[in-house]
Amino acid sequence: MSMQIVEKSGEGLSRVYGVTVPQKDLSERLEARIKEIAPTLNVKGFRPGKVPPAHVKRLYGKALMSEVVQQTLTESTQKVLDDNNIRPAGDPDLKPEGDIEAVMDGKADLAYEISLDIMPEFQPVEAETLSLSKPVYTPTDKEVDEAVAELASQNRTYEPRTGKAVKAKDGDQLVIDFIGRVDGEAFEGGTAEDVPLVLGSGQFIPGFEEQLVGAKPDSDVTVKVTFPADYQAANLAGKDAEFETKVKEVRAPVESAADDALAERLGLESLEKLKELVKGNLEEQYASASRFKLKRALLDQLDEKHDFPLPPKMVDAEFAAIWSQVQQDKESGQLPEDDAKKTDDQLEKEYRKIAERRVRLGLVLAEIGRANNVTVTEQELAEAIRREAIKYGPQAQQVFNLLRENQNAQAQLRAPIFEDKVVDLIVSKAKVKDKKVSKDELMKEDDLPAGYEE
Repeated sequence: MSMQIVEKSGEGLSRVYGVTVPQKDLSERLEARIKEIAPTLNVKGFRPGKVPPAHVKRLYGKALMSEVVQQTLTESTQKVLDDNNIRPAGDPDLKPEGDIEAVMDGKADLAYEISLDIMPEFQPVEAETLSLSKPVYTPTDKEVDEAVAELASQNRTYEPRTGKAVKAKDGDQLVIDFIGRVDGEAFEGGTAEDVPLVLGSGQFIPGFEEQLVGAKPDSDVTVKVTFPADYQAANLAGKDAEFETKVKEVRAPVESAADDALAERLGLESLEKLKELVKGNLEEQYASASRFKLKRALLDQLDEKHDFPLPPKMVDAEFAAIWSQVQQDKESGQLPEDDAKKTDDQLEKEYRKIAERRVRLGLVLAEIGRANNVTVTEQELAEAIRREAIKYGPQAQQVFNLLRENQNAQAQLRAPIFEDKVVDLIVSKAKVKDKKVSKDELMKEDDLPAGYEE
């Protein structure tokens, strides 16, 4: 394929090339493609495989030319990268020049512009030269006992109150039937029988449970409430409602001791086993927080130790993703308190710095991973797809199948696995010292890195 390639600009890491493929080349490719498919065609009025090329061109010329142009764009773009020894940072942008319709009609050269960023050249830091401090915390026996006591309180049992003047108190469990009405009409989902409700649990809409305090067994209460303005069922949001409620039973909580019986109710053989399980869960939780803090310390060091030009398109794309989330949070009133006090200009400066940090760290980790042949195995990807699909409950199989087909979605699932494997590799080579910390210190949320806050 003969083509003309001209470098139009080459500032920093950005490159723009002009490419022209002669119309003659495209026509030759089209003729070759027609020859290739003609023998396979069944066209009315012709014997199978005997359709004249000119007739094939009349019938399918446009569609085949579209294929030829697409293939030529792919090949010529690859040739630009190969000839100029370029490692692109992200996908190149292609912009057609001239009359594309004339190209499709076989009357003009294919001319287009390639804009791309190239990967920066840099030497990543040697993992062995890094010194890291890993915060560690071990759960105490007192903490384990408290967690078991909390389980006991969550799994307490209830027994009917007895006596002459039984009245429901906060913390009691009632068994109720109810029919809910808005404007005198019963509404869908507003009727139920034999519902256990613990007063003060906040299980029902605000105001409902409070009106049942003092109710007697076998009594009727009309509960009047207003549905919250942000209630999930739009037809009920903000509406006044009346619930005709029958209180069938009033049950008092029975303090549940942390004993073997509690463990058995939870499906374990003894209190000892329950404590072991709770301790294991706490250890896992703290080990995960510890690893998170260690990874953060590592990323801070990698950020400090590398300074090289960044591909502008990569930074822009990263910033755009962050900024759209900031705008969403702003609209829904979810912006963190600190951010809410800042102007858009301040926020933009801060988040652009963070976008640059993310791109820089992404490139450093990718380079270290490449140099050490770190890859994500098919098995690891399949496991990530399975974990993602499970989140969708009944649709899990459908989502699993979709993810198996979607290359972009797989790339997004691959990225964090690759990053974690590279982080583990660096940590295994670096000098890491354990540092005992308090629980609060370990679980405290990290601030922005030094120099990132305006």
